Amino acid sequence: TSAAYQAFRPPPPKICGTPGGPPVTAPRIKLRDGRHLAYKEHGLPKDVAKHKIVFVHGFTSCRLDPMIVTNEVIEELGVYVVTFDRPGYGESDPDPNRTPKSLALDIEELADGLGLGSRFYVMGKSMGGQVVWGCLKYIPQRLAGAALIAPVINYWWPGFPADLCKEAYNLQLPQDQWALRVAHHAPWLTYWWNTQKLFPSSGVISRKRETMSRQDIELVSTYGGGHDLKQKEATQQGEFESLHRDMMIGFGKWEFDPMDLENPFPNNEGSVHLWQGDDDKKVPVILQRYIAQKLPWIHYHELPGGGHVLHFVPGLIEGVLRALLRGGK
Repeated sequence: TSAAYQAFRPPPPKICGTPGGPPVTAPRIKLRDGRHLAYKEHGLPKDVAKHKIVFVHGFTSCRLDPMIVTNEVIEELGVYVVTFDRPGYGESDPDPNRTPKSLALDIEELADGLGLGSRFYVMGKSMGGQVVWGCLKYIPQRLAGAALIAPVINYWWPGFPADLCKEAYNLQLPQDQWALRVAHHAPWLTYWWNTQKLFPSSGVISRKRETMSRQDIELVSTYGGGHDLKQKEATQQGEFESLHRDMMIGFGKWEFDPMDLENPFPNNEGSVHLWQGDDDKKVPVILQRYIAQKLPWIHYHELPGGGHVLHFVPGLIEGVLRALLRGGK
Protein backbone atom coordinates (compact mmCIF):
# COMPACT_ATOMS: atom_id res chain seq x y z
CA THR A 1 0.00 0.00 0.00
CA SER A 2 2.84 2.43 0.68
CA ALA A 3 3.92 2.17 -2.99
CA ALA A 4 0.37 2.96 -4.11
CA TYR A 5 0.21 5.82 -1.61
CA GLN A 6 3.50 7.22 -2.95
CA ALA A 7 2.18 7.03 -6.52
CA PHE A 8 -0.82 9.18 -5.59
CA ARG A 9 1.08 11.58 -3.39
CA PRO A 10 3.12 14.25 -5.15
CA PRO A 11 6.68 14.84 -3.97
CA PRO A 12 7.06 17.94 -1.79
CA PRO A 13 7.77 21.12 -3.77
CA LYS A 14 11.37 22.35 -4.06
CA ILE A 15 10.68 25.83 -2.69
CA CYS A 16 12.80 28.70 -4.01
CA GLY A 17 15.38 29.94 -1.55
CA THR A 18 15.26 26.83 0.68
CA PRO A 19 18.09 24.27 0.95
CA GLY A 20 18.00 22.15 -2.21
CA GLY A 21 15.47 24.49 -3.84
CA PRO A 22 16.11 26.81 -6.81
CA PRO A 23 17.71 30.19 -6.03
CA VAL A 24 15.70 33.41 -5.70
CA THR A 25 16.77 35.70 -8.55
CA ALA A 26 13.68 37.93 -8.94
CA PRO A 27 12.38 40.75 -6.76
CA ARG A 28 9.56 39.43 -4.55
CA ILE A 29 6.97 40.92 -2.22
CA LYS A 30 6.01 39.24 1.02
CA LEU A 31 2.27 38.68 1.44
CA ARG A 32 0.32 38.89 4.70
CA ASP A 33 0.35 35.10 5.10
CA GLY A 34 4.15 34.98 4.74
CA ARG A 35 4.26 33.71 1.14
CA HIS A 36 6.35 35.53 -1.48
CA LEU A 37 5.26 36.57 -4.97
CA ALA A 38 8.01 37.08 -7.58
CA TYR A 39 7.47 39.80 -10.17
CA LYS A 40 9.07 41.65 -13.08
CA GLU A 41 8.43 45.27 -14.07
CA HIS A 42 8.19 46.50 -17.68
CA GLY A 43 7.44 49.70 -19.55
CA LEU A 44 7.62 53.15 -17.98
CA PRO A 45 8.61 53.63 -14.34
CA LYS A 46 5.45 53.50 -12.25
CA ASP A 47 5.83 57.05 -10.89
CA VAL A 48 5.61 58.52 -14.42
CA ALA A 49 3.25 55.99 -16.05
CA LYS A 50 -0.36 57.11 -16.60
CA HIS A 51 -1.68 53.54 -16.53
CA LYS A 52 -0.63 50.60 -14.38
CA ILE A 53 -1.33 47.08 -15.56
CA VAL A 54 -1.01 43.72 -13.81
CA PHE A 55 -0.51 40.95 -16.41
CA VAL A 56 -1.39 37.36 -15.45
CA HIS A 57 0.50 34.56 -17.23
CA GLY A 58 -0.98 31.34 -18.61
CA PHE A 59 -0.53 27.63 -17.95
CA THR A 60 3.10 26.34 -18.20
CA SER A 61 4.41 29.93 -18.21
CA CYS A 62 5.68 32.49 -15.70
CA ARG A 63 6.52 36.16 -15.14
CA LEU A 64 8.93 35.95 -18.12
CA ASP A 65 5.98 35.51 -20.50
CA PRO A 66 6.59 37.86 -23.42
CA MET A 67 4.08 40.66 -24.04
CA ILE A 68 4.74 41.46 -27.67
CA VAL A 69 4.32 45.20 -27.97
CA THR A 70 6.77 47.89 -29.08
CA ASN A 71 8.46 50.36 -26.75
CA GLU A 72 7.00 53.18 -28.86
CA VAL A 73 3.45 52.02 -28.05
CA ILE A 74 4.32 51.63 -24.34
CA GLU A 75 5.71 55.20 -24.29
CA GLU A 76 2.83 56.65 -26.31
CA LEU A 77 0.21 55.11 -24.02
CA GLY A 78 2.16 55.83 -20.83
CA VAL A 79 2.06 52.25 -19.58
CA TYR A 80 3.70 50.42 -16.68
CA VAL A 81 3.23 46.64 -16.62
CA VAL A 82 4.04 44.16 -13.89
CA THR A 83 4.09 40.43 -14.61
CA PHE A 84 4.27 38.03 -11.68
CA ASP A 85 4.60 34.31 -11.01
CA ARG A 86 1.30 32.84 -9.86
CA PRO A 87 1.68 30.77 -6.64
CA GLY A 88 3.82 27.65 -7.15
CA TYR A 89 5.09 28.90 -10.52
CA GLY A 90 8.56 30.32 -11.15
CA GLU A 91 9.84 31.89 -7.93
CA SER A 92 6.53 32.48 -6.12
CA ASP A 93 5.89 30.29 -3.08
CA PRO A 94 3.27 27.56 -3.50
CA ASP A 95 -0.15 28.15 -1.97
CA PRO A 96 -1.70 24.83 -0.90
CA ASN A 97 -4.87 26.76 0.07
CA ARG A 98 -5.24 28.41 -3.33
CA THR A 99 -8.75 29.30 -4.56
CA PRO A 100 -10.06 31.62 -7.29
CA LYS A 101 -10.60 34.18 -4.49
CA SER A 102 -7.11 33.90 -2.98
CA LEU A 103 -5.53 34.61 -6.38
CA ALA A 104 -7.53 37.83 -6.79
CA LEU A 105 -6.49 38.91 -3.28
CA ASP A 106 -2.82 38.08 -4.11
CA ILE A 107 -3.09 40.46 -7.09
CA GLU A 108 -4.57 43.18 -4.88
CA GLU A 109 -1.76 42.70 -2.35
CA LEU A 110 0.87 42.77 -5.11
CA ALA A 111 -0.59 46.04 -6.45
CA ASP A 112 -0.59 47.56 -2.96
CA GLY A 113 2.93 46.31 -2.22
CA LEU A 114 4.16 48.00 -5.41
CA GLY A 115 2.14 51.17 -4.79
CA LEU A 116 0.05 51.00 -7.95
CA GLY A 117 -2.65 53.28 -6.53
CA SER A 118 -6.35 52.81 -5.84
CA ARG A 119 -7.16 51.41 -9.31
CA PHE A 120 -5.16 49.37 -11.81
CA TYR A 121 -5.84 47.28 -14.93
CA VAL A 122 -5.70 43.49 -15.07
CA MET A 123 -4.91 41.53 -18.22
CA GLY A 124 -4.68 37.76 -18.37
CA LYS A 125 -4.25 35.16 -21.06
CA SER A 126 -5.39 31.53 -21.13
CA MET A 127 -5.32 30.25 -17.50
CA GLY A 128 -4.34 33.80 -16.52
CA GLY A 129 -7.48 35.03 -18.27
CA GLN A 130 -9.46 32.73 -16.03
CA VAL A 131 -7.91 34.53 -13.02
CA VAL A 132 -9.38 37.82 -14.30
CA TRP A 133 -12.90 36.47 -13.58
CA GLY A 134 -11.85 36.20 -9.92
CA CYS A 135 -10.67 39.83 -9.98
CA LEU A 136 -14.03 40.94 -11.44
CA LYS A 137 -15.79 39.05 -8.66
CA TYR A 138 -13.64 39.83 -5.62
CA ILE A 139 -11.79 43.12 -6.25
CA PRO A 140 -13.96 45.02 -8.79
CA GLN A 141 -13.57 48.22 -6.76
CA ARG A 142 -9.80 48.14 -7.45
CA LEU A 143 -10.05 47.73 -11.23
CA ALA A 144 -9.65 50.47 -13.84
CA GLY A 145 -10.41 47.90 -16.58
CA ALA A 146 -9.90 44.24 -17.44
CA ALA A 147 -8.90 42.19 -20.49
CA LEU A 148 -9.32 38.43 -20.92
CA ILE A 149 -7.28 36.94 -23.77
CA ALA A 150 -8.46 33.44 -24.78
CA PRO A 151 -9.48 32.82 -21.14
CA VAL A 152 -9.79 29.17 -20.17
CA ILE A 153 -13.36 27.93 -19.59
CA ASN A 154 -14.40 25.75 -16.67
CA TYR A 155 -16.92 23.28 -18.16
CA TRP A 156 -18.57 22.97 -14.74
CA TRP A 157 -19.68 26.58 -14.35
CA PRO A 158 -23.40 26.17 -13.67
CA GLY A 159 -24.44 28.97 -16.04
CA PHE A 160 -23.68 26.95 -19.17
CA PRO A 161 -26.49 24.98 -20.83
CA ALA A 162 -25.65 21.27 -20.43
CA ASP A 163 -25.96 20.40 -24.14
CA LEU A 164 -23.68 23.26 -25.23
CA CYS A 165 -21.15 22.30 -22.58
CA LYS A 166 -21.16 18.69 -23.67
CA GLU A 167 -20.68 19.66 -27.31
CA ALA A 168 -17.70 21.88 -26.38
CA TYR A 169 -16.19 19.32 -24.01
CA ASN A 170 -16.34 16.64 -26.69
CA LEU A 171 -14.22 18.83 -28.98
CA GLN A 172 -11.24 18.30 -26.64
CA LEU A 173 -8.82 15.40 -27.19
CA PRO A 174 -10.11 12.34 -25.27
CA GLN A 175 -6.95 12.41 -23.13
CA ASP A 176 -7.66 16.03 -22.17
CA GLN A 177 -11.28 15.22 -21.39
CA TRP A 178 -9.95 12.63 -18.94
CA ALA A 179 -7.37 15.00 -17.43
CA LEU A 180 -10.09 17.62 -16.81
CA ARG A 181 -12.53 15.05 -15.45
CA VAL A 182 -9.92 13.86 -12.94
CA ALA A 183 -9.04 17.45 -11.93
CA HIS A 184 -12.73 18.20 -11.32
CA HIS A 185 -14.11 15.01 -9.80
CA ALA A 186 -11.02 13.47 -8.14
CA PRO A 187 -8.50 16.28 -7.58
CA TRP A 188 -6.47 14.05 -5.25
CA LEU A 189 -5.69 11.89 -8.31
CA THR A 190 -4.45 14.80 -10.46
CA TYR A 191 -0.76 14.26 -9.77
CA TRP A 192 -1.00 10.52 -10.39
CA TRP A 193 -3.04 10.93 -13.58
CA ASN A 194 -0.56 13.37 -15.11
CA THR A 195 2.50 11.27 -14.21
CA GLN A 196 1.26 7.70 -14.81
CA LYS A 197 2.25 5.94 -18.03
CA LEU A 198 -0.75 3.63 -18.61
CA PHE A 199 -2.98 6.19 -20.33
CA PRO A 200 -2.04 9.37 -22.18
CA SER A 201 -2.27 12.29 -19.73
CA SER A 202 -2.87 15.97 -20.55
CA GLY A 203 -2.16 16.72 -24.23
CA VAL A 204 -1.96 20.40 -23.31
CA ILE A 205 0.91 19.80 -20.87
CA SER A 206 2.76 17.64 -23.42
CA ARG A 207 1.99 20.28 -26.12
CA LYS A 208 0.49 17.85 -28.63
CA ARG A 209 0.07 19.41 -32.06
CA GLU A 210 -3.62 18.49 -32.05
CA THR A 211 -4.15 21.04 -29.25
CA MET A 212 -2.84 23.80 -31.54
CA SER A 213 -4.51 25.55 -34.47
CA ARG A 214 -2.70 26.18 -37.75
CA GLN A 215 -2.16 29.80 -36.72
CA ASP A 216 -0.80 28.68 -33.31
CA ILE A 217 1.77 26.39 -34.95
CA GLU A 218 2.99 29.23 -37.21
CA LEU A 219 3.09 31.83 -34.41
CA VAL A 220 4.84 29.53 -31.94
CA SER A 221 7.52 28.67 -34.49
CA THR A 222 8.06 32.41 -35.13
CA TYR A 223 7.77 33.90 -31.64
CA GLY A 224 7.75 30.99 -29.21
CA GLY A 225 11.51 30.45 -29.01
CA GLY A 226 12.73 29.66 -25.52
CA HIS A 227 9.35 28.28 -24.44
CA ASP A 228 10.97 25.10 -23.08
CA LEU A 229 13.32 27.16 -20.92
CA LYS A 230 10.40 29.25 -19.66
CA GLN A 231 8.37 26.11 -18.95
CA LYS A 232 11.35 24.72 -17.04
CA GLU A 233 11.57 27.93 -15.00
CA ALA A 234 7.78 27.95 -14.54
CA THR A 235 7.71 24.44 -13.07
CA GLN A 236 11.07 24.43 -11.26
CA GLN A 237 9.43 24.06 -7.83
CA GLY A 238 7.55 20.99 -9.08
CA GLU A 239 4.72 20.34 -11.53
CA PHE A 240 2.25 19.59 -8.78
CA GLU A 241 2.17 23.05 -7.18
CA SER A 242 2.24 24.79 -10.58
CA LEU A 243 0.49 22.88 -13.37
CA HIS A 244 -1.54 20.32 -11.44
CA ARG A 245 -2.86 22.74 -8.84
CA ASP A 246 -3.73 25.10 -11.72
CA MET A 247 -5.89 22.33 -13.20
CA MET A 248 -7.48 21.47 -9.86
CA ILE A 249 -8.43 25.12 -9.19
CA GLY A 250 -9.25 26.08 -12.76
CA PHE A 251 -11.53 23.11 -13.38
CA GLY A 252 -12.63 22.55 -9.79
CA LYS A 253 -15.86 23.63 -8.14
CA TRP A 254 -15.91 27.42 -8.01
CA GLU A 255 -17.67 29.38 -5.30
CA PHE A 256 -19.14 31.74 -7.93
CA ASP A 257 -20.25 31.56 -11.56
CA PRO A 258 -18.75 34.21 -13.87
CA MET A 259 -22.09 34.35 -15.71
CA ASP A 260 -23.68 35.86 -12.58
CA LEU A 261 -21.25 38.80 -12.46
CA GLU A 262 -22.52 42.38 -12.52
CA ASN A 263 -20.98 45.09 -14.68
CA PRO A 264 -18.17 46.56 -12.53
CA PHE A 265 -18.32 49.81 -14.54
CA PRO A 266 -22.00 50.84 -14.67
CA ASN A 267 -21.05 54.44 -15.53
CA ASN A 268 -18.50 53.44 -18.20
CA GLU A 269 -15.61 54.54 -15.97
CA GLY A 270 -13.73 51.49 -17.27
CA SER A 271 -14.36 48.52 -19.55
CA VAL A 272 -14.01 44.75 -19.75
CA HIS A 273 -12.86 43.05 -22.95
CA LEU A 274 -12.64 39.44 -24.08
CA TRP A 275 -10.55 38.34 -27.09
CA GLN A 276 -11.12 34.88 -28.55
CA GLY A 277 -10.02 33.11 -31.74
CA ASP A 278 -12.70 31.08 -33.56
CA ASP A 279 -10.16 28.29 -34.28
CA ASP A 280 -8.93 27.88 -30.68
CA LYS A 281 -8.41 24.14 -30.09
CA LYS A 282 -7.97 24.52 -26.32
CA VAL A 283 -10.91 26.82 -25.51
CA PRO A 284 -14.08 26.26 -27.56
CA VAL A 285 -15.38 29.47 -29.10
CA ILE A 286 -19.02 28.38 -28.68
CA LEU A 287 -18.78 28.73 -24.90
CA GLN A 288 -17.03 32.11 -25.13
CA ARG A 289 -19.83 33.37 -27.42
CA TYR A 290 -22.35 32.18 -24.85
CA ILE A 291 -20.60 34.16 -22.07
CA ALA A 292 -20.47 37.26 -24.29
CA GLN A 293 -24.22 36.92 -24.92
CA LYS A 294 -24.98 36.45 -21.19
CA LEU A 295 -22.79 39.40 -20.15
CA PRO A 296 -23.51 42.10 -22.73
CA TRP A 297 -21.34 44.63 -20.85
CA ILE A 298 -18.26 42.69 -21.98
CA HIS A 299 -16.77 44.00 -25.23
CA TYR A 300 -16.31 40.77 -27.19
CA HIS A 301 -13.66 40.59 -29.94
CA GLU A 302 -13.58 37.42 -32.05
CA LEU A 303 -10.64 36.77 -34.36
CA PRO A 304 -11.46 34.75 -37.49
CA GLY A 305 -8.83 32.03 -37.91
CA GLY A 306 -7.39 32.91 -34.50
CA GLY A 307 -6.03 30.12 -32.33
CA HIS A 308 -5.07 30.09 -28.66
CA VAL A 309 -1.75 31.97 -28.62
CA LEU A 310 -3.39 35.26 -29.56
CA HIS A 311 -0.78 37.26 -27.64
CA PHE A 312 1.69 36.36 -30.42
CA VAL A 313 -0.58 37.79 -33.17
CA PRO A 314 1.28 40.89 -34.42
CA GLY A 315 -0.44 44.05 -33.17
CA LEU A 316 -2.90 42.21 -30.92
CA ILE A 317 -1.49 43.32 -27.56
CA GLU A 318 -1.31 46.88 -28.86
CA GLY A 319 -5.00 46.61 -29.77
CA VAL A 320 -5.82 45.20 -26.34
CA LEU A 321 -3.99 48.08 -24.63
CA ARG A 322 -5.66 50.73 -26.77
CA ALA A 323 -9.14 49.31 -26.18
CA LEU A 324 -8.55 48.95 -22.45
CA LEU A 325 -7.02 52.37 -21.88
CA ARG A 326 -9.65 54.13 -23.96
CA GLY A 327 -12.36 52.52 -21.86
CA GLY A 328 -13.90 50.54 -24.69
CA LYS A 329 -14.13 53.27 -27.29
